[in-house]
Amino acid sequence: QVQLVESGGGLVQAGGSLRLTCAASGPTVLFAMGWFRQAPGKEREFIATIDWTRTSTAYADSVKGRFTISRDNAKNTVYLQMNNLKPEDTAVYYCARRRSGMYTYQFEKSYEYWGQGTQVTVSS
Repeated sequence: QVQLVESGGGLVQAGGSLRLTCAASGPTVLFAMGWFRQAPGKEREFIATIDWTRTSTAYADSVKGRFTISRDNAKNTVYLQMNNLKPEDTAVYYCARRRSGMYTYQFEKSYEYWGQGTQVTVSS
């Protein structure tokens, strides 16, 4: 069984930074991982993904150049460094483990395990 627990969210002013952490238990080291977010009244959207070798990453255009995804396989942990935050980044952020063999990383259905989420609020 896989459990994912996100932390690191909070309230920050526009232009500030936060680092989200996703602590995993169970088998995740050999799987690609991703971050999604869901703002009030909106659908959950893809943010970033990283493969298990840490050599391949991908980002949504809305966060490219500001967010960085990374992972520490020894600690079974995935991170999302968020810089230059904007009010439109306000959302609940979720980490997820991608299904084996799924390469369509931007779709929710490609992921099979999800955390409970952590709230990020960016004030203007």
